[in-house]
Amino acid sequence: MKKKTVFLAVIAALLLITAVCIAVKVLNRKPAPEYIFTYAENQSDGYPTSMGAYKFAELVEERSGGRIKIMVYTSAKLGREAEVIRQMQYGGVDFTRVSLSQLAEFYPELNVLQMPFLYNDAAHMWSVLEGEIGEYFKNAVKEIDLCGLSWYESGARNFYNSVRPIRTLKDIEGLNIRVQQSDLMIDMVNALGAKAVPLSYEEVYSALERGTIDGAENNWPSYEDTDHYKVARYFCEDEHTRVPEMQLCSLHTWNLLSEEDRKLISECAEESSRYEREMWEIRVERSREKTLENGVQVTTLNREETEKIRTLMQPIYEKYCGSYMDILSRILNKP
Repeated sequence: MKKKTVFLAVIAALLLITAVCIAVKVLNRKPAPEYIFTYAENQSDGYPTSMGAYKFAELVEERSGGRIKIMVYTSAKLGREAEVIRQMQYGGVDFTRVSLSQLAEFYPELNVLQMPFLYNDAAHMWSVLEGEIGEYFKNAVKEIDLCGLSWYESGARNFYNSVRPIRTLKDIEGLNIRVQQSDLMIDMVNALGAKAVPLSYEEVYSALERGTIDGAENNWPSYEDTDHYKVARYFCEDEHTRVPEMQLCSLHTWNLLSEEDRKLISECAEESSRYEREMWEIRVERSREKTLENGVQVTTLNREETEKIRTLMQPIYEKYCGSYMDILSRILNKP
C-alpha cells in the first residue's frame, strides 16, 4: 500500500511538472505576426545593401513586438530590380532596395540625381538626399504606386585602365572604355574624348586582358571583387557618377498600415540606411587596401579639371534633364 502511494505521488508530481512546462511554453510563445511581408534584394547576403535589408527587418520585428515580420530574399530570388519594381506596383512584393538607374526607367525625373560629375563628394550627395530634394523624390514615387522610405549608398564609380594614369582630362582622351548598356554612360564617355564600348559585365576581365578595351569604370568593391585590378592597374578616383539607391515600400502595402506602423517602419528604414552606409564604407576601405597592396596606382582629378569636365557635361545635362534643369542647378550650387 505504501509503495502504491509513493508511486501515485511520483506520477502526480510528474504530471504537475509537465503541466507547468506546458504552461510556461504557452506563456512564452510569441504571438503570430499580424503582418508577414516580403523584401526583395538582388545582391548576395554579405553585400552592404543586403546587410541593410536584414537590419531593417530585424528592427521592424523588434520594435513592433513581433507583430510585423519581414522576410528578406537576397540574390534576386524574387527577380531582378526592374521585375521587382513591376511586382511592387500591384502589391506582389512589399519592400525592396533598388538603384536609381532602374527606378528612373519608371520615373524619369529621378535621372537628375544620377547625372555625371554632379556631386563634389559623398557629403555633397547626402546633403541633397537628406534635404528637401531627397524628401521630394521619396514622396514623388507615389505617382508610380511606390513609397520612398530611405536612401542607400552605392559608392562612386571611377575610371580604371591598363594604359596610363589619369590625372587630367587629356589623359582620358583616346582610351577605349567599357560602359554599361546605357545611353547616358555612352554619351558621357564619348564627351570626354574617349570611346565608349558597351559590353556585358562578365566580358570585361577578358577584354582588358586581351587589350580589346583599355579600361572600364566602377566602384572600389566591384573593381576588387572581379579582379579587374589585376589587368587594369591605373585607378582614377574621379567619382564621375554617384547613383543613389532608394529603399521602397509598395503603396498597396503602405495603405494597409496604420499611421503608427508607418512611422515605425519609416524610422527603422532610416536607421537601416545609416547602418548600410557604415557597412559600405568598411567594404570600400577593405577593397581599396587590397588593391593597393597588389600594386594599383591611384590618382585623382583636381577641382580645375573637374570644372572643365562639368562644362563638357552641359549638353548631357540638358539632354537628360531638360525639364528638370532647375533641380539640377540647385544641386550643383548647393554649398
